[in-house]
Amino acid sequence: MPHLTSTNTGTTDSTRTGVVSTGVASTGVRTGFGVPGLAHPLVAPDEWAGLTCPGTPLHWVVLNVADGPGAHPDPRCLEATGRLRNAGVRVLGHLDAAYGARSLGEQISDARRYLDWYQVDGFLLDRCPSERAALPEVRRTVSTLRAIRDDAHIVLGHGTHPYPGYAENADQLVTFSGTWADYRWSQAAEWSADYPPDRFCHLVHGVPRGHLEEALRIARWQGAATIYFTDRTDCGGRADPWDTMPGYWDEIVSRVGTGVSE
Repeated sequence: MPHLTSTNTGTTDSTRTGVVSTGVASTGVRTGFGVPGLAHPLVAPDEWAGLTCPGTPLHWVVLNVADGPGAHPDPRCLEATGRLRNAGVRVLGHLDAAYGARSLGEQISDARRYLDWYQVDGFLLDRCPSERAALPEVRRTVSTLRAIRDDAHIVLGHGTHPYPGYAENADQLVTFSGTWADYRWSQAAEWSADYPPDRFCHLVHGVPRGHLEEALRIARWQGAATIYFTDRTDCGGRADPWDTMPGYWDEIVSRVGTGVSE
């Protein structure tokens, strides 16, 4: 079964402490959702509105207008994100790092538009490099983002366990992003056991309803407090599995929100 390659003895998820995400009242780390992006509010208005339902344990929601902030302010996106922020939900702007191919200037230009147009609370650096050689440039990007918004919540979207030094340069790391078939047999890197669960995020698509409890157990065992599971798939690369809510959204909200998975 999936497992940590090493663990901190005498410590469990419920006793590790850390920063609790906006809207989640607890004295310790609680599992909650990081929504990696939905279709445009014009296409999915009910899903955006549903995110503000009381009791939904949201850690953050990503806004991706058009592979970034778009060319001009979008009133529907502004309305949708405004409702979330008024409800105490953290909104992150989507920045594409293109595995190091995009320049610092391009990413900061996008970040400034997100701040100016949507007043975002931080950023997800999607397709973030994970190798040691790229760390200095990613550190520079993160430092610049914090310079333009000093309290920005920064998530590095590696999708896999990166070189350990990245953990010191962001609020959270996405250490898994992929299919349920891969997630079932995944392992957490040994070094990740030295950090609390609120530092790690897992994004998994193609999770069948009947395997939700198993998926939640894997996240706990591997020490990830921010999750997003969906039954949607990428249909061989022809669709974005994050565009729509999972068919079992209400069920997983109930499980996580009531602490069933803890």
